[in-house]
Amino acid sequence: MANELMEIFSLLVPISAIVMGISAGMIMIWTDYKRKREMFELHHKERLLAIERGMEVPPLPPEFFQHRNGRCMASPTDTLRRGLVWLLVGLALMVALALNSSLESAAWGLLPVAIGLANLIYYAVVGRHQPTNPAQQPGR
Repeated sequence: MANELMEIFSLLVPISAIVMGISAGMIMIWTDYKRKREMFELHHKERLLAIERGMEVPPLPPEFFQHRNGRCMASPTDTLRRGLVWLLVGLALMVALALNSSLESAAWGLLPVAIGLANLIYYAVVGRHQPTNPAQQPGR
C-alpha cells in the first residue's frame, strides 16, 4: 500500500510541474496581451480626440515596440549576440562530449551550432540594414 502511494506521488510531481510551468507561461502571455490591448485603446482614444480637436496626431509611443520586460524588439546587435552565443555554446558542447564520450555523441553539439549560424546568417543578410530603433522603421 505504501509502495503504491509513493509510486502515485512520484508521478504527481512531474505532472504538476508541467501543468504549473505551462500555466505560468499562459498567464504571462495573457497579461502581456491585456496590457498591450489597454495601451492601444488608450492611444486610439487619444488620437481620436486629437483629430476631433484639429490637433496634430501624436506619434505611436515606444511602449508599443517593447516586450513585457521593457526591452525593445530584437535589434541587429541582439541577433549578432545570440548567434555568437549559440555558436560558441554548440562548439563547447561538441568539445566536451568528444572528450568525455564517443564522437557520435559530440554530433549533438551541431544543434546549437546550427541555431547560431542561422542567427549569424540572418544578421549578415538582413540585420545590418535594419535600424536599431523599431520606431524608426518605415511604415510605422
